Amino acid sequence: MIEQPNIEGYGPYYTKYNEQTYILKHPLLQHKLTSIRSVETNTDMFRRIVREIGTVMAVELTRHLPIKNKSVETPLAQMFAPTLDCKKLCLAPIMRAGMGLSEGFSDIIPLARIGHIGVYRDHETLQPKEYFCKMPGNLDQRLIILIDPMLATGGSASAAISMLKNRGAATIIFANMVAAPEGIDRVTKEHPDVTIYTIAVDECLDENAYIVPGLGDAGDRTYGTR
Repeated sequence: MIEQPNIEGYGPYYTKYNEQTYILKHPLLQHKLTSIRSVETNTDMFRRIVREIGTVMAVELTRHLPIKNKSVETPLAQMFAPTLDCKKLCLAPIMRAGMGLSEGFSDIIPLARIGHIGVYRDHETLQPKEYFCKMPGNLDQRLIILIDPMLATGGSASAAISMLKNRGAATIIFANMVAAPEGIDRVTKEHPDVTIYTIAVDECLDENAYIVPGLGDAGDRTYGTR
């Protein structure tokens, strides 16, 4: 089983929000998040920047992936060189908004297995509803990166984590771009073994459970729907 990544000692590029939550402070992440917060950012640019954010986050969160040596023939000689053991990594976007962010992860880790989780928030009850889950096998041996752009109430994220655990997952981290304190509190209380990585912790949720100041509905802005 892969151990939880540990970013202690990364220097000035993270802030520890609580014992389970890290705010990534890479300048590119901060800049790109500001770009997509703007109401003037159109769908095409929003989707492209979210994908770019996923790529940078992937680099930050995979510093401790296991590697193995393989034989490689260069133009000059034979050698043993390190390569990622990507069979132990699984990307798990929460559909549909998480898929845009996960594309950036898979761009830079193309050999990672990809599962899909379908869970949505009922707009009246605000409770999560499961409708789909398809994951690779041997989840107990994998590091699973659960991916969703926003952590609002925490209901959908917590439900998705439970879905993964019910299927055998033992090592899960949750990657998102913007989080609300309410969502962080819920996920950390219900799943104290899951580490959260985000780019920003915003002020609060409004009466409709949207993150303020946030960036609006990430799914709608990614796919141009309302």
